[in-house]
Amino acid sequence: MKNIKIYSDGSSLGNPGPGGWGTILSFNGHTKELSGCEDNTTNNRMELLGAIKGLEAIKEPCNVEIISDSTYVVKAINEWLNGWVKKGWKNSAKKDVKNSDLWKQYIEVSKGHNIIATWVKGHNGHDENERCDILARTAAEQLQQKLN
Repeated sequence: MKNIKIYSDGSSLGNPGPGGWGTILSFNGHTKELSGCEDNTTNNRMELLGAIKGLEAIKEPCNVEIISDSTYVVKAINEWLNGWVKKGWKNSAKKDVKNSDLWKQYIEVSKGHNIIATWVKGHNGHDENERCDILARTAAEQLQQKLN
C-alpha cells in the first residue's frame, strides 16, 4: 500500500458564516492542493470537509496520515468515531453528534484505507499547515466577496 499524507485546514468567517477548506496531498515527493468553500458553515465542518476531500482524491487503498491543527478532527478519527457509530450517533453526553452528516461521509470515503490522524499546532510555522490555512481562508474570503 502507498503511504499518503493529507494536510488539512478549515476556516469560517463568523463561525457560522462563509467557510473554506484547504488540503494538500503528499505522496512520494509530489503534492496536490485542493480547496473549496461553503456558505453558512462552521470552522469544524470545514476542518472535517478538508480531510474528506483529501480522501476523495485518493484512487486506491492507501496508508493515510491526516495531519490537522483541529483537535476535533484528530480526536474524532482516532478516539471517538467508533463509539459514536455504536451509540447510534450519540456522544458521551447522549446528545446528537454534531456534523454527523459529514462524519458519515468520512466513513464512506475512508473505507479501504488505513488511517491515522496527527495533530499539529496551528499558526506555528508548519509549512503545509500554514499553506492549508491560506487555501482555506482564501476560499472563504472569495465566497464572502461573492455574497456581498
